[in-house]
Amino acid sequence: MTSPAPQDLVVTQATLDDWPVISGWAADEGWNPGLSDGPAFFAQDPEGFFLGRIDGEPVSAISVVNYDAHYAFLGCYLVRPDLRGRGHGLTTWKTALAHAGDRTVGLDGVVAQQDNYRQSGFEPAYRTVRFTGVAPTAEIPEGVRPARPADRTAVTAYDATCHPAPRPRFLAAWLAAPGHTVLVHHDGDRLTGYGVLRPGHDSLRIGPLFADTAADAHALFAALTAEAAGAQVAIDVPETSTAGLALAESAGFTPSFETARMYTGPVREYARERVFGVTTLELG
Repeated sequence: MTSPAPQDLVVTQATLDDWPVISGWAADEGWNPGLSDGPAFFAQDPEGFFLGRIDGEPVSAISVVNYDAHYAFLGCYLVRPDLRGRGHGLTTWKTALAHAGDRTVGLDGVVAQQDNYRQSGFEPAYRTVRFTGVAPTAEIPEGVRPARPADRTAVTAYDATCHPAPRPRFLAAWLAAPGHTVLVHHDGDRLTGYGVLRPGHDSLRIGPLFADTAADAHALFAALTAEAAGAQVAIDVPETSTAGLALAESAGFTPSFETARMYTGPVREYARERVFGVTTLELG
């Protein structure tokens, strides 16, 4: 039997109905996608997801999600294991990347692929380390409470200071997704951080964890892990956040996985010091 050639591959936009295939492949790779990720991902850019098919059967996937006129993020880059090494991934990549136009594109690349991403014009900015561990039992610290509908505007504005582009469509779905626990930290009437705990395939996930100070982040982290006491939890921490690394280590979490944040060009300035845990490795 002859192997399908790259020219036999047909790459088209994926729909939310295709998400179980993409997330299933991601789970098989040990990426631990969230159980409710799909609707929030597609809410940001419904046209930013792609599947490659041969004779109608899905064999490859990728997302290139546009946030605004200047920034896009690439993720979910997957090829079915039995059909790797045959050019299908590269064909899918080239087709989907055109969706970003002249935007700067970011991605979180696994170690094995980083040299390939460099060849495509991506340059590393920093490493991100996934920490996993059993959530400790803790009291809910003062200043932390569950988010309310009235907090939505403040959380969306705060989030926009912590990310290379505003993402209100994504957040509207992310904050209301089934199983997502959203906590906010306040100093008087002022929002000083927020965090989200969500169910994943292999463990619960924390992301984002954004806060003004290490103390605010610690309070949010303690409250989020209290919600998950005794369960396995994972958080992706930028290595540039020494306080974030210390926070995960102080809870007894250990490194289990790493990626590199890479960009094709400049991104707007944002409050990197507030990022103690990234939202997702798929959408940044």
